[in-house]
Amino acid sequence: MSNTTLSGVIAAIATPIDDNQAPDIPHAMKLARWELDNGCDGLNVLGSTGEATSFSVEERKAVMTAYKTNGLPMSRLMVGTGAASVADAIALTRHAAELGFAGALVLPPFYYKGVPDDGLVAYIGALVEATAAQKLPIYLYHYPQLSGVPWHVELIKRLRQSFPGRIVGLKDSSGDMAYARSVAAIDKDFATFPSTEACLIEARGGQFAGCISATANVNADLCQRAWKTGDTTAHDAAVAIRKLFEGRPLVPGVKTLLGHIHSDPALARVRPPFAAVSAADRAAITGGYDAIRAKKVA
Repeated sequence: MSNTTLSGVIAAIATPIDDNQAPDIPHAMKLARWELDNGCDGLNVLGSTGEATSFSVEERKAVMTAYKTNGLPMSRLMVGTGAASVADAIALTRHAAELGFAGALVLPPFYYKGVPDDGLVAYIGALVEATAAQKLPIYLYHYPQLSGVPWHVELIKRLRQSFPGRIVGLKDSSGDMAYARSVAAIDKDFATFPSTEACLIEARGGQFAGCISATANVNADLCQRAWKTGDTTAHDAAVAIRKLFEGRPLVPGVKTLLGHIHSDPALARVRPPFAAVSAADRAAITGGYDAIRAKKVA
């Protein structure tokens, strides 16, 4: 098990949207508190599920600030600060450090593909330098299907050697468990988080620090039982809920289910380029969820 602060069940929390297509801060704070009270050890704010790259730098900073000013427990929060522009990434990461987030989750600069490792080291180096006073822990965000730029194992080792004590973990959204295991093997103190709760029973053995999952927005209570006690019945139910989204748009689907769970259609709003799920997908997701929950997992 990693000895870093963040571990366990972490929801890649959705960002509610108001009817003007801006981040809905009151809804966001209410949802965050609910998640932390209902199974989440921590939250990943403004990640892919949080639609971070659909917001401006100023919008992202405003959401980040709201977590601080509304008294959310900053020691339980990491925040996505990666950007295509190094200047934007510096501004966001510095803001996260000044607010006291427990870590920054950093996508590589994702527009140019095939860039050299030297360029990626320089990018991370700029973020390390910008937060030297606070020594903000940096977690790498590996999502090559979307970013097109991987954090490969040798590069991770180089970053850890170049910036001792600052590159503390990685979220793996690739779905490649062989990759996740190879990253976890870099060092026992390197906190590796697969993006699926399906890993939680394995993670209890110490290989992974937990999971950072989009679907933990809607099944964190079950995930927590699997993580804390090894409850395989709860684990199977959590995975069954995750499978409801296979072949369907994940972020709009999760937000649709949040709206259903909380009886609040506002939580289902998404920002372009996302669009609401189809009526058929909505019925399948919500009906499937209700059926799983109706089994009263003991």
